[in-house]
Amino acid sequence: MALIRLPYGKTFQEAEIADSKIQGILVSKLEEYTAPASQWDIVKEALDNPIGTPKLEDMAVGKDNIVVLCSDHTRPVPSKIIIPQMLERIRKGNPDAKITLLIGTGCHRATTEQELRNKFGDEIFNNENIYVHDCEDEALLVNIGKLPSGGEIIVNKIAAEADLLVAEGFIEPHFFAGYSGGRKSVFPGCCSRKTVMYNHNAEFIDSPYSRTGILKDNPIHRDMVFAARTLKLVFICNVVINAAKEVIYCVAGDLEEAHEAGTEWLKDYAGVDRKEADIVLTSNGGYPLDQNIYQSVKSMTAAEACVKEGGVIIVASESSDGVGGEGFLKSFREQPDENKMMAEFLSTPKEETIADQWQSQIFARVLLRARVIFISEVDDQTVRDLHMIPAKNLEEAMQKAYDLVGSDATVTVIPDGVAVIVK
Repeated sequence: MALIRLPYGKTFQEAEIADSKIQGILVSKLEEYTAPASQWDIVKEALDNPIGTPKLEDMAVGKDNIVVLCSDHTRPVPSKIIIPQMLERIRKGNPDAKITLLIGTGCHRATTEQELRNKFGDEIFNNENIYVHDCEDEALLVNIGKLPSGGEIIVNKIAAEADLLVAEGFIEPHFFAGYSGGRKSVFPGCCSRKTVMYNHNAEFIDSPYSRTGILKDNPIHRDMVFAARTLKLVFICNVVINAAKEVIYCVAGDLEEAHEAGTEWLKDYAGVDRKEADIVLTSNGGYPLDQNIYQSVKSMTAAEACVKEGGVIIVASESSDGVGGEGFLKSFREQPDENKMMAEFLSTPKEETIADQWQSQIFARVLLRARVIFISEVDDQTVRDLHMIPAKNLEEAMQKAYDLVGSDATVTVIPDGVAVIVK
């Protein structure tokens, strides 16, 4: 028997499963990777050797209004390691430059003062000019053109008026943009809600190229890169982090060339071979990424890639904050038929995309392939309203899965579905 452990909040869900049933346990090789230097030195090395651009300090020469796009509170970017080094180099190139740290919240809530202090440390918070993007603030939004797909590129005016625009960020697998990082600092980072909604439309989400680990022919990625180029994002510093949120790899330089180098490196470590099974177990990697059901759809897409048609996906997600999206819950509560729901999504014009629609569409796609048993602290009725089967622990979930597909069912385990790219 194999003892299976799925991250769950700050603990684990456990169950024993016969070895003969297990087709594979799919984990990122990053778990075994040992960084070659300290976090600080890894970032320094990348900044010393940018890909496709001059060094940041050289790019800053003669530039008086410099904006650094920074991640918000929803992303575990180690800004205390990255931003001090970027600021030092910018000031080396132009000691008198006006520098703004623009927090790219996308359509998220505003980052709080305490979250900013936690992110940057007191010295940077107290001494630097920090502005938090608001996707609804018309006074600070400007239209800079059209996307290849036809949508308007409406962005933060502070970024648009910079004479040097650069960004920090981190690269991880992303369930419809392919990977995070790079162009995402601009789009959705500092774009208007209208622009973000257009990009996350049903047609693009439905594309077979809008999947984890895919950039080529990905329509979402294509629009994002175009917007970032139009806004003139010319330099990025992006890291890869481990489970302890420590920097283990870094790239710097051109928006596309450096980002591609980072994704190619990550692909070698995060890529796992597909192991098809009747039952697939997964999680969002525990706290903080499993705080709600909405975010847990991300790990389900890894399981979706392995589960047999008509099989069962078991997701362990504590969901201490509940559902996490009222529109998301409303869609499933009001429409019991996923086929009808999908048809409604696909008939929605790009410009009429609503908040949470993409997450609902991806979740409906998962449910059309497999039944989902959900282990959480959320009340059973809410889980059922979301068309899932509730369970309180992994042993109960496994028994329910066997009841659905038979006691001789095969099993694949993906302990952290957000961390892997299923090939």
